[in-house]
Amino acid sequence: MTGLFTGLSAFPLTPMTEQRIDEAAFTGLVARLHQSDVDSIGALGSTGSYAYLTTAERRRVAELAVQAADGTPVIIGIGALRTVEVLRHAENAQNAGASAVLLPPMSYQPLTDDEVHQLYADVTAELSVPLCVYDNPGTTHFSFSDELHGRIAALPNVASIKIPPTPADPAAARERVDRLRRLIPDTVAIGVSGDAAAAGGLLAGADLWYSVLAGVWPEPCLALARAAKRGDADEARRLSDELAAVWTLFARYGSLRVVAAIAEREGLVSAPNLPRPLLGLTGADLARVNEVLR
Repeated sequence: MTGLFTGLSAFPLTPMTEQRIDEAAFTGLVARLHQSDVDSIGALGSTGSYAYLTTAERRRVAELAVQAADGTPVIIGIGALRTVEVLRHAENAQNAGASAVLLPPMSYQPLTDDEVHQLYADVTAELSVPLCVYDNPGTTHFSFSDELHGRIAALPNVASIKIPPTPADPAAARERVDRLRRLIPDTVAIGVSGDAAAAGGLLAGADLWYSVLAGVWPEPCLALARAAKRGDADEARRLSDELAAVWTLFARYGSLRVVAAIAEREGLVSAPNLPRPLLGLTGADLARVNEVLR
């Protein structure tokens, strides 16, 4: 299993207006993650608003991310509706110096299992860097079966699977990770997403945490991830419980809007910073977030 896919992978915003990407703010976010010593940085994930950007914008963000990361491994999202566009994004990511790529099965028409398998077969055949399978039915509206994960994990260059949140019950979480582990090669890492489930997923045997919150608050997320990875269940759960109010905000408003508000409050980005039609939090909603943060 490659050492790239371990520990904590932090996913920063791609701050922007309707006219341009805020390159200085984005570079600052990535440099801050490098300095915090996260294990990897995930640019152009869902938190990075990849689906709203043009090919040229995505190429530029990939270049900026690798430069600002200054040696910290960067995973670049390459999802798109058409395979030809995915391949173009993959080429741009590799040319920018990405350590790995992240691929969700995007669609307008619902995809079949065979179509999704063929997507990954077409892309992995052209790659020279590892690929992470992005399993996020909340955004893609495609649900992977473990059997499909097993088929895709057998393809060349597949190195990790980013799974949805594991169950809250520790035994059920362990069974979920073990069930998937039995169907994939030992060389393929399992990463948990859904920040509220991170402690449980890591304690259940996941190799890494793909984190939204770490993109703006890396330090508490690193402490949580490291506690879980050394097997200190009490400390990992305590640290997660300390962030419970943030997890509640994520569930209420969506993690992207909340981390955008956190980044604004911390002075890391200006407002607005999300691509329209997405709107940042205002009024009573923003006041609620600020109260939790205080």
